[in-house]
Amino acid sequence: MRPTPRIARSKRRIFVVDDHPAFCEGLVRLIKAEKDWLFCGKAGFGKEVFKVIWQHRPDLVLIDLGWSETRGLALIKQVRSLKPPVKVLVVSVQNEAIHAQRALRAGGDGYVLKQEGPSEIINAMRDVLNGHLYVSEEVLASGQAKSRSARQASPLYRLSDLELKILESLGEGNSSEEMARRFRMTAGEVNALCLQIQHTLGLKSLNALIRYAVCWVEGVVK
Repeated sequence: MRPTPRIARSKRRIFVVDDHPAFCEGLVRLIKAEKDWLFCGKAGFGKEVFKVIWQHRPDLVLIDLGWSETRGLALIKQVRSLKPPVKVLVVSVQNEAIHAQRALRAGGDGYVLKQEGPSEIINAMRDVLNGHLYVSEEVLASGQAKSRSARQASPLYRLSDLELKILESLGEGNSSEEMARRFRMTAGEVNALCLQIQHTLGLKSLNALIRYAVCWVEGVVK
């Protein structure tokens, strides 16, 4: 199947990636109700999802991060590699700023909460289609998430995706050996990353890092 030609057109093409049928159908109805938009397809997080997106050549892709954040972030990076560029709006139930920061850093153009009303979701889509950054107000209030090019006050923003995974795993009580097996690294490499994370966060000891990681996983610190 050949991709849909990117010729001049009056309607903006929108594609939906979501594994929740009810919410996905709600998004489809919102899109179809707008006269200047065209719903061009939908998919779940299957192996061929990127290929399907490529074939439909949308102007905007809505991606749900609720089911698998890791796979969602990888898909964002893939979509952003398309030429001509395709806009990406993340939809999620996660209202913590760190999730929005990770999505924007992966290449997303916006982050809207699923619990927002239909009119706000439409506003988010229009903002992104018009070249603006959109982040739900609730998310902004939780940590003042900004664009991926902006400098963040929180040191967590300076951690890479792998470092964030290590921090999360550490907070869940995993040992260096367990993390090494999980992330296909050596225990020495894991320990070196932990030390790097400790320095980035400005913590004085490994014990302090472990306490911080536990508090972060439990939502005590953000």
